[in-house]
Amino acid sequence: MSYYNEDPEWAWLFHNALDWETIIPLYHSQFPSEDGIESKEEFMELQEELIKSISDWSADSISKKSEALDRKGAGEIVDGLTIPGPELKEIYKEGRELGLFGLPLPRAYGGMELPQAPHFLGLAFLARACCSTSTQLAFFSAIGDMLSRFADDETKQRLIPQIASGEISGAMCLTEPGSGSDVGALKTTATAQSDGTYLLNGTKCFITNGGGGIGLVLARIKGDPEGTKGISMFLTEQKHPSKDGPNFRIAKNEDKMGMHGSFTTEVVYENTVATLIGKQCEGFNYMLHLMNGARIGVAFQSLGILEASIKYALKYADERVQFGKPISQLPLMRRNLDDLIVELNAIRAFVVDAASYFDIFQRLELKMLVSGQLNEEEEKMFNEASMWTRKKTPLVKYYACEAATLLSVKTIQVLGGYGFMKDYPVERYHRDSFGPLLYEGTSQIQALMALKDLMKYILKDPKKFFSGLFFGAESEKKSKASKDFRDIQLTFKRRLMKLVFLCLKPETMQVLDFKKWMKEEKVDKLMTHAETLCQGLSYLETLRVLAKHSLKDVKRESLYFDYRRLVLPRLDAIYRDWTLRT
Repeated sequence: MSYYNEDPEWAWLFHNALDWETIIPLYHSQFPSEDGIESKEEFMELQEELIKSISDWSADSISKKSEALDRKGAGEIVDGLTIPGPELKEIYKEGRELGLFGLPLPRAYGGMELPQAPHFLGLAFLARACCSTSTQLAFFSAIGDMLSRFADDETKQRLIPQIASGEISGAMCLTEPGSGSDVGALKTTATAQSDGTYLLNGTKCFITNGGGGIGLVLARIKGDPEGTKGISMFLTEQKHPSKDGPNFRIAKNEDKMGMHGSFTTEVVYENTVATLIGKQCEGFNYMLHLMNGARIGVAFQSLGILEASIKYALKYADERVQFGKPISQLPLMRRNLDDLIVELNAIRAFVVDAASYFDIFQRLELKMLVSGQLNEEEEKMFNEASMWTRKKTPLVKYYACEAATLLSVKTIQVLGGYGFMKDYPVERYHRDSFGPLLYEGTSQIQALMALKDLMKYILKDPKKFFSGLFFGAESEKKSKASKDFRDIQLTFKRRLMKLVFLCLKPETMQVLDFKKWMKEEKVDKLMTHAETLCQGLSYLETLRVLAKHSLKDVKRESLYFDYRRLVLPRLDAIYRDWTLRT
């Protein structure tokens, strides 16, 4: 079985939704390339074959271990170390044999330096087979990428090859008991030593893969400012020559409602030897880079869960006979199943589009870190990719994760009472969906980020925003879908500005004095609408992507209009909520 080949949507999106014309030159300026690839077409064939390999491995091997991982767990803790169980050990072994851990990491350190976007697609297949496994595996390349960007040369040379070969992985150690999303309130301290190292003391909680071997830890050097401005990032290695036992200790593995096959740990630092990563007090900014990629990755995880749930429900509905026919042929069930398929395909298009922008953004950002500058054309590409990445990231994280949890309930109902039983996997899919929903920032955090970015956009150029309200924007190329989207977008912007006016209640109607409206008590009122605003923006941006795809292939218009039918009533409900609650 192949998840990739099972659904033609994946191949269409791979070939058409990823911006290969921009992405490929960022990785290979000419062909034949230094690693022997003869052409752009051959490069794309290599990417597609790698995705198919991950898809096949997920469907044929990982999916068969998922039930045992859920039942038995990821492993155990012995003497402050995490010890993977037999299923997870076998998955790590197979991943090493397939050479998967170094795919996006630099060639100079043993990786293949391949684009990030197709790597995200592979993450969705891993999550479809087992969300826990996708989480454990994702931290190899994520931590390797962070080291390649921000660590010193000695650390890169020593650790990244070990990550690429699958010998070690790591964790991002951010959350603390009592601080949660308030990163600036962290209590972990770092004390400078005469040899240039630091001693860390504190506790981190809910740390995925905390015992993977290395950790990137946010802490405050004694004397540095409070809040996020005083946070630095440190590298800790569990094995350190100065320590007889572990350099940091795994105190426990959390007993979660789902994702039993992944380690979610409490990490304790007691005079843990650490080295500073990058510059002092820049840790929060470094962490934001990881979280941007992680949030898009989590959207792909949720997409995998959503696909697993819906595909299983469709199969069950075709086989389950009631009233003399398969239940998939009963009118109400057919409508519900069709709606699930439409939303799955729409969300899939949305997250792949976001991954394409992120790939361009992160590649150019890396070049800027290494060389210190971009040429004029690259700077233009970087600014556009950065803008869309910032705009889309909270939306794809919000929408995909919410949909995985809410719609997996619908798939349980397709199975009726059987969906409630552990003999069928849909109950596990639903339990697992709460992990992506909560980590890397809850839905409410994403909503507040989306609102903050929107207000920054309006404040930056109110005249431009307001002119768009009354005149709209003409696209150079049109399709039925793109014309329709323009009208929906204009309606949304007008409703949005009505909400802003009602909440902020400006004393004058001089809209260009927008900054004068921003009084705290009025902004607080606007913030109560952050989540419905995020929902509306998610639907709007998904429609935008589907309309864009219709310009490439007129056959894609049917998906646009099917999705439009789903979300227009939701948008109308949001507009009504804004009116009734202001």
